[in-house]
Amino acid sequence: MTAHADDPTAEQGSGLALWYDAPAERWTEALPIGNGRLGAMIFGGVAEERLQLNEDTLWTGGPHCYDHPGAAEALPELRRLLFAGRQREAEALAMERFMSIPLRQRAYQPLGDLKLTFPVHGKAVNYRRQLDLDAAIATTEYEADGFRYRREIFASAPARAIVVRLSSNRAGQLSFNAALDSPQTDLEFSEVRFGASPKPSLRLTGRVRDQVDQTGAPVPGEMKFAANVTLIETDGNVSIDARALRISHATHATLLVTAATNFVNFQDISADPIKRSDEDAEQSARDSFETLRRDHLADYQPLFRRATLQLGPPAGDASLPTDQRILNYAEDQDPRLAALFFQYGRYLLIACSRPGDQPANLQGMWNDRLKPSWDSKHTTNINFEMNYWLAEIANLPGCAEPLFAAVDDLAVSGARTARTHYDADGWVVHHNFDLWRGTAPINNSTHGIWPTGGAWLCHHLWQHYLYTGDKTFLRERAYPLMRGAAEFFVDTLVEDRRPPEHWLVSGPSNSPEQGGLVIGPTMDHQLIRDLLANCVAAAAIVGDDRPEIAKWQAMQRRLAPNRIGRHGQLQEWLEDVDDPHNDHRHVSHLWGLYPGSEITVETPELLQAAQKSLEFRGNEGTGWSRAWKINFWARLRNGDRAWHVLNGLLTLTDSPKTKNRGGGVYPNLFDAHPPFQIDGNFGAAAGIAEMLLQSHLSGPDDSAIIELLPALPVAWSEGEVAGFRARGGFELSFAWKGGKLARATVKSLLGKPLTIRCGDHSLSLPTKIGAEYELDADLQLSTASKE
Repeated sequence: MTAHADDPTAEQGSGLALWYDAPAERWTEALPIGNGRLGAMIFGGVAEERLQLNEDTLWTGGPHCYDHPGAAEALPELRRLLFAGRQREAEALAMERFMSIPLRQRAYQPLGDLKLTFPVHGKAVNYRRQLDLDAAIATTEYEADGFRYRREIFASAPARAIVVRLSSNRAGQLSFNAALDSPQTDLEFSEVRFGASPKPSLRLTGRVRDQVDQTGAPVPGEMKFAANVTLIETDGNVSIDARALRISHATHATLLVTAATNFVNFQDISADPIKRSDEDAEQSARDSFETLRRDHLADYQPLFRRATLQLGPPAGDASLPTDQRILNYAEDQDPRLAALFFQYGRYLLIACSRPGDQPANLQGMWNDRLKPSWDSKHTTNINFEMNYWLAEIANLPGCAEPLFAAVDDLAVSGARTARTHYDADGWVVHHNFDLWRGTAPINNSTHGIWPTGGAWLCHHLWQHYLYTGDKTFLRERAYPLMRGAAEFFVDTLVEDRRPPEHWLVSGPSNSPEQGGLVIGPTMDHQLIRDLLANCVAAAAIVGDDRPEIAKWQAMQRRLAPNRIGRHGQLQEWLEDVDDPHNDHRHVSHLWGLYPGSEITVETPELLQAAQKSLEFRGNEGTGWSRAWKINFWARLRNGDRAWHVLNGLLTLTDSPKTKNRGGGVYPNLFDAHPPFQIDGNFGAAAGIAEMLLQSHLSGPDDSAIIELLPALPVAWSEGEVAGFRARGGFELSFAWKGGKLARATVKSLLGKPLTIRCGDHSLSLPTKIGAEYELDADLQLSTASKE
């Protein structure tokens, strides 16, 4: 049982907290909270507390079509040049006539800061700041001048607000000032206002700093924002003075932070951000702190508590601060830190991806920079999809809804791009999109022209159906989107002009993000095969018998296949030109191994070739690259290698002790590209789950195959899982001891036939909807099973 979050030792009992014995000095030491739309990074200072704020629709730019008029006219010549081996000429022509206008998309922006300043205390002692993952509440506590001070902060989805509770253990000892600021507000079109009706408040309004004019002066952008800080209760004295709320001689006080922009959807920015933020503040300010906290926990905990994970045996000292545990991990490899990292990934996904909000971007939703790395966009050649690998298996399917909503939008803008750039039906997404759902190729022709982003996004739609069996979702939403993506490839695949094979190939394209502009990269064909196969399967389920289905099947057979090269590797391109010394972070041609499923134990030659390619690339890389490799090695059933890669990721970045300059984690367990990208957090959490449970294989008559402990490392000789989900509509809980299964429970949600495997043991059984099946160490049914 998890201790109450009011108990400062709550995290010690549950093991589900990050905690530190000093305030954060850097942004990557601060602790993240979020309610899907609003987020904050909490620093936990003593003299000054900083909450760096984000709202997920605050971007530069405005509604815009990025397509390049007349681009399709250059397409035949691009293909001719590439087939002729004149790559550099093709890339130059593409830069001139095929790229987006403008060449770059827009950037995600910080909203501002809430700063709380306190009278100078004596030296703070018994300091502790923590993030309780089970409650999604951040607390800071310390003693000064003989008094104890406490802050409790959470982002509430029901309240659409961030709640800040401050208290002292002695009446009248709490005094502080609250002020709002923003990196956007040094412009003449931004301001802070004050109000006292119905409650004391600050309101910050403004526009993003979008660009500069010819003189270098900033000019206002199209995006407007507003933020409110409302004092909803205190027993102290209150005044408003010179841009700040002042509270003095209090025992406790509660602040409410709300914010909004003028964003309605990617084609409409007509909303009133002041009205939106004011309404949220007025609504939630009616509730007491206790009610706000209760409603927050009632919303969050049923999501987070769906899945649990314990890993052992214990090693090292789990009572140490989290940053020290990360430093020690290089020596003790404490499985409990890996389990915490898994649950941190689930926490972050709940915090930054809720239905009705924007999907997780490169940084989830947490960003303090006007010019974030890679603009904090949605990068669809790996990073954006990796954000959502965790959702289904870790029992958070609702958190994938923002991804599905983005695909709804992209099918609209992508249809325009398909027509403008390819003269094709259907819809297409290249390797990035922003808030304005840009789908044209951006940045550079060498890696920006990659037309299979839509196919990868459709893979998530199909996976959601496989896990949930939701036929309404498939029929009314997923299948129409999948069919549109397939229509694009029906119109754009071309015959390889180089004999003797005459395969159908994709191009112009690239193998992310290396090798330049080419015809027929392996990853493209894996994605397109997956899309077409899933469309055929979905059509049968929804009863669609249109003639295109036969065409999809014929195209599947003609697509260029996976090929094994002269080094025994899986070829990355049509030509056998792979360099065995290439250790690039991208391993895109192994998509068919994971997250795809066309390279499995049932295709042993391809599986061996995939392993050879992975060995060439090595265990190093950026954070997200290591995360992908964890999943690859899990699918290869090499748990010790997957564990080794995970250990590299759970290494402190930029630390003299670890000498790790990239691909690790920061003190707050954020993944390091570097800089921070959230994809490695999500991808590694998915990899941990994949080491313990796999369900990508299927048997005859659509029966499900579930494998328990398929890639269990020796170091995790004991453990317990509850609430993991598998394709076919199953929920599983199981435990192991001495590296062997001890027991398992399988709940059938759809009543599908099942084969469950673990090591040399296997059991096949029909299941009934809602039935639970108790299995022993040999996968034999127990009398405790309930049908």
